[in-house]
Amino acid sequence: MSADWLIPDWPAPAKVRACVTTRAGGVSLAPFDSLNLGDHVEDELAAVTANRQQLTAQLHCQPAWLRQVHGTAVVEADPAQVAEADASWSATPGIASAVLTADCLPALFCDRAGSRVAAAHAGWRGLAGGVLEATLDALALPPEQVLVWLGPAIGPTAFEVGPEVCEAFIASHAESAAAFQPSINPGKFMADIYALARIRLAARGVTAVSGGGWCTVSDPRFFSYRRAVRTGRFASLVWLAD
Repeated sequence: MSADWLIPDWPAPAKVRACVTTRAGGVSLAPFDSLNLGDHVEDELAAVTANRQQLTAQLHCQPAWLRQVHGTAVVEADPAQVAEADASWSATPGIASAVLTADCLPALFCDRAGSRVAAAHAGWRGLAGGVLEATLDALALPPEQVLVWLGPAIGPTAFEVGPEVCEAFIASHAESAAAFQPSINPGKFMADIYALARIRLAARGVTAVSGGGWCTVSDPRFFSYRRAVRTGRFASLVWLAD
């Protein structure tokens, strides 16, 4: 495991394992250098395959990759097929729920008993549409038993959005207004995606939420679509140990 990969700091039970990759440790060439795990970004397929094989060998688990579409579909993690969904869950040891991001919010889930895990990809559309809530529904756990960790995403000083984004969140959760601040650009707002996620989780009774505080745009360890449109994707994974 590369020294700069992130290991979530959350009160998960010992059998729950999780990590977030960075740009370091792969074979992809610029601008995908070097551990690009996205197979949809015009990187050489052979390089992506080698990067994914390396990841699997280092983590001793089988990632279940998704074809992410900024929606709210949740599936059971299955390494044998690439489902069109934006979240997956697993109760099978050794099978990792995994999401790919480069500014969108990765959210990892587990329960206090360590019986199941999940990972969700939450760009603003998926977040406003309810991908976190759909993931909670798929886990089918009492909210007080759920732990969530929010991984590296675009930070509030970099996430400029239009009024339609504010309206989409405030329409369902009025308190979301506090997560938007006026931008220096007229008619635009700066959004705190971490605060928006916490508000939506709290509305479902989930308050044991850790993580947050990174900015993929300003942190060169991570791929960032807003920093450079032609770029790779890093992975956030969670699984049960064998």
